Amino acid sequence: MKEGPSIAPIAALAGDPARANMLAALLSGAALTASELANEAGITAQTASAHLAKLEDGGLIAGIRQGRHRYFRLAGNDVAEMLETMANVAARTGHMRARPGPSDPAMRRARVCYDHLAGEMGVEMFDALSRKGRIAVRGDEVRLTRKGDDFVRSFGIDPNALSGGRRPLCKGCLDWSQRRLHLAGALGAALLDRITAQKWAVRAKGSRVLLFSKSGEAKFRALLAR
Repeated sequence: MKEGPSIAPIAALAGDPARANMLAALLSGAALTASELANEAGITAQTASAHLAKLEDGGLIAGIRQGRHRYFRLAGNDVAEMLETMANVAARTGHMRARPGPSDPAMRRARVCYDHLAGEMGVEMFDALSRKGRIAVRGDEVRLTRKGDDFVRSFGIDPNALSGGRRPLCKGCLDWSQRRLHLAGALGAALLDRITAQKWAVRAKGSRVLLFSKSGEAKFRALLAR
């Protein structure tokens, strides 16, 4: 008898096209209703309910009731990381969506990867932090340096408040569109929170796309350059 985790049930849950589209929609980090997820998957509400029940029973999503509505979100960071890794493998092996839409260039430019910045601007941030010695990258390990500690504090983030949880402070996440690392972990999430709180960028409605204003992009680049 073989021992250890069985990946087959998880792969089967994520492998169905309708469920895959639902999970991809939840990578925005937003909680969505069953009807919103049905629209994302292009299926009826009844079929969506059956798929959502399977995803919830399988531990990939969690339901949240608020008033008259029930919302669904990814069950945790590990699920988001699994989906982003699968997207990387799909891109590397040529399994791309057949009909690219007008938002594809914007998705590659800047998007939300669950709760942190991804795309060209996410990679640009990771590279700048590394180049200026604010993060140290050794193999798969990404560490905040003393210079980095001073830098993020100057941007209104307390690294001590982010440490101590189950989630790593810094983590490299391979970007499926750039094939290079962007910054995930608690610090990656905190940096995106500050960027949006400063109104440098807003999330496009119903999309993972992150839209930087002209002035916001200039301030973002000035932050990385200082």
